[in-house]
Amino acid sequence: MNKIIKFINTRAWSNMDSPSAPAPAGQKNIPEWYRDADRFAKMPNGDHYVDPMNQGKIPTWKACPAIYDIMTTGYVFRTPCDIEFKKVNGKITGKTLDSSYADFLHSRDPMPQFVVPHGYDEVHFAWYSDWTVSTPEGYSVLYSQPFGRYDLPFMTTSGIIDNDKVAMSGTMPFFIQKGWEGIIPAGTPYSQLIPFKREDWDSEWDKQSPLDIHKKKMDANRTFRVKDGGVYLKSFWSKRKYS
Repeated sequence: MNKIIKFINTRAWSNMDSPSAPAPAGQKNIPEWYRDADRFAKMPNGDHYVDPMNQGKIPTWKACPAIYDIMTTGYVFRTPCDIEFKKVNGKITGKTLDSSYADFLHSRDPMPQFVVPHGYDEVHFAWYSDWTVSTPEGYSVLYSQPFGRYDLPFMTTSGIIDNDKVAMSGTMPFFIQKGWEGIIPAGTPYSQLIPFKREDWDSEWDKQSPLDIHKKKMDANRTFRVKDGGVYLKSFWSKRKYS
């Protein structure tokens, strides 16, 4: 039986048809640049490069299930309206372009002793979500910048909340890239949510000999270096479902 994560609106008019409605990360929230990327490397003339070892096409990062998984795991919170950022008297400012969501965006002074991400303005802002989260007993939620979304002009800070115990609205600090001005459209994912079970872990350390290391590398080459790749996806990858 699937676990249930509940999204609870904090505005009377918000519903699952709203631009801000939480949604599975992989459901229409993968960016166009990812969808349009080539799965196999191409030469300038459009022909595919050929792997001299197996005479197959050479997979690109688009063929990597690990990248797909991190971008499509869990859920996303999305902006409820267009948001404009511009410099005013040399200082970056932000404003929601729908007055009913004026309190969605908060402007803040620099956070003392907090390391500002490289390349971002020290003046930071905060998202005030339209939704709260409730999870089954024993499950927490990781909140973070949408993974792999290096195209976004902001960086949302990360955090973990035990949402089985606490289901209340709050703010998520974020930073804007230095020098960036423009509009973040309604429906833009601004935080990725990944529920996980709280468990205690122990660690162990395994020492391999040079011969063991070499043997494993050779075994890996025989298993994975096949024509056109795709072995991990076809034989080892486990499909996840979020709805």
